[in-house]
Amino acid sequence: MPTSIAGRCLCGGVQFVAQHTSASVGACHCGLCRRWGGGPLLALDGEGPEFQGSEHIAVFATSPRAERGFCAICGTHLFIRIPRTGRYIFPAGLFELGAAHFDHQIFIDEKPSYYGFANQTRELTGVQFWAQAGIQPVEGNAK
Repeated sequence: MPTSIAGRCLCGGVQFVAQHTSASVGACHCGLCRRWGGGPLLALDGEGPEFQGSEHIAVFATSPRAERGFCAICGTHLFIRIPRTGRYIFPAGLFELGAAHFDHQIFIDEKPSYYGFANQTRELTGVQFWAQAGIQPVEGNAK
């Protein structure tokens, strides 16, 4: 998989190229991701997106650690951004991924019992995920 990949929203009002993308797709089971998309977020990491149509991007801070961007025209979820590190997490469905593979799950401690994936993956709790990212827990909020 290339280190840069093009993505876009449903209406095409926002198009972008994400840099340094991972070939690994992961699932986030945190309550915020499930509330945002109605289920687990399947996503990949990347950096420095070059947006066309950035005037159509709305951003909402969903926790002290992260903000979520979406297309203000069609509502497509575009990214989760961790401002402190500059890290971007992109919904996998924005891209044609061909060679990607599903290999990790985060916030596994928040996964509800009504679904599960058959893939054998690395699993991290919310606390483990933030520790790996080098970010300390926020009092009363693991997200």
